[in-house]
Amino acid sequence: MPRSNRPRRRAGGGGSEEESGLDRMISGWKRVEQRRTGEWNVQPVSGAAAVKEYTCPGCGQVIAPGTAHLVTWRADGVLGDTSDLAARRHWHTHCWRIGA
Repeated sequence: MPRSNRPRRRAGGGGSEEESGLDRMISGWKRVEQRRTGEWNVQPVSGAAAVKEYTCPGCGQVIAPGTAHLVTWRADGVLGDTSDLAARRHWHTHCWRIGA
């Protein structure tokens, strides 16, 4: 008998625990970092997920599509999460590490 390649559903239905773990792996490992200027959310972006061109605020150079980098936004902003997320910036990993 041929093997079935279709995913099997569990009797419990959802599988939300697996899905949330998968979402976390796909989106990278978001973390909060303490800097001189306050707390920052830092989310890595893989080269495969980087499909647009951005300008790094640290060095002013272009982050080309396909280049792994970081996205940062305030974790302790006073205007709220929506405003902080709208003000996020894409950094070269090296530029963020050296605090440029």
